[in-house]
Amino acid sequence: MEQLMRFKATNYRIEDIHLFRDITEENRKLIADIVKDCLVVKACAGQVVLDANSAGAKLFIVLRGALGVTRLTEQSNQLENTITQFLPGECVGEISVLDEEIHSATISAISDSELLLIEAETLWRLIDESNGVARNLLQLLSFRIRAANAQIRSRQKVGEFYRQLSMVDGLTGLHNRAWLNAQLPGMVQHAHATAAALSIIMVDLDHFKRFNDEHGHLLGDDALQTAAKVLNAGLRPSDFAARYGGEEMMVILPGANHKSALGVAQRLCNRLGKTKVFIDRHKPLPHITGSFGVATLSDEQDSNALISCADAALYRAKANGRNQVAS
Repeated sequence: MEQLMRFKATNYRIEDIHLFRDITEENRKLIADIVKDCLVVKACAGQVVLDANSAGAKLFIVLRGALGVTRLTEQSNQLENTITQFLPGECVGEISVLDEEIHSATISAISDSELLLIEAETLWRLIDESNGVARNLLQLLSFRIRAANAQIRSRQKVGEFYRQLSMVDGLTGLHNRAWLNAQLPGMVQHAHATAAALSIIMVDLDHFKRFNDEHGHLLGDDALQTAAKVLNAGLRPSDFAARYGGEEMMVILPGANHKSALGVAQRLCNRLGKTKVFIDRHKPLPHITGSFGVATLSDEQDSNALISCADAALYRAKANGRNQVAS
């Protein structure tokens, strides 16, 4: 870190410093006497004042200019400014003085600045001898904690938004394989623990490779989206649909026994076969159909075994001529 230029403090008003506000005239004189020998340092724009990687128990009060918090970005490992700024009258470094730990962030000068430097020993003397300074410091710390908590909550909301977004298939809008891998084992465990029924349906769009070869992948994407809408529209609010991969999808039916699951699969199969995918202005394009494999959770079966059973049933439906349900 580049050495800051130090010089004897010039004239400044005690009452303009937030830490010394709303203090009696007698206390103000006491404070002025305590800080009279404190130095002022100059920091050029971009110069680091407090380094997140080093210790340094001292308080800086901004007399002129502005400071800003900077952190290393994870992607580029470069310093970037955040929205946190410290303007004239505000201070930085108080927490490191109080707990004698290293600074939690790097603080740099946003513009050419002059800073009143108060060493730890002097700050503790101010706290001991002035109730007003102690009160203002507590209020400052309370504000900083509230601001930090608000920032954490905001980041948590953003993180949860992106987490949810990462669990949705971008093409079909169904849950994706990552969601399935995270949620299905828990559903299976819950079903075993509560002795509840649980069934799944594996769905594979028939001859989809041929469809893509003949009509192109863009129309193939339209067909996948249409199939996803048919599945979603035919389910209860408590059911789930996910894209398993490629043209394969899965329906999860909590609480559904084998007979009920077969009924749902047959209804979805019929609806899919009757759904008009799209019509070109010059020629109609074919409907799409699907093969459906149904499996119901049995005793001591895990999620992988359940999927294997549904997958085997799906291949039986395909072997028997497709566009049908098998179990």
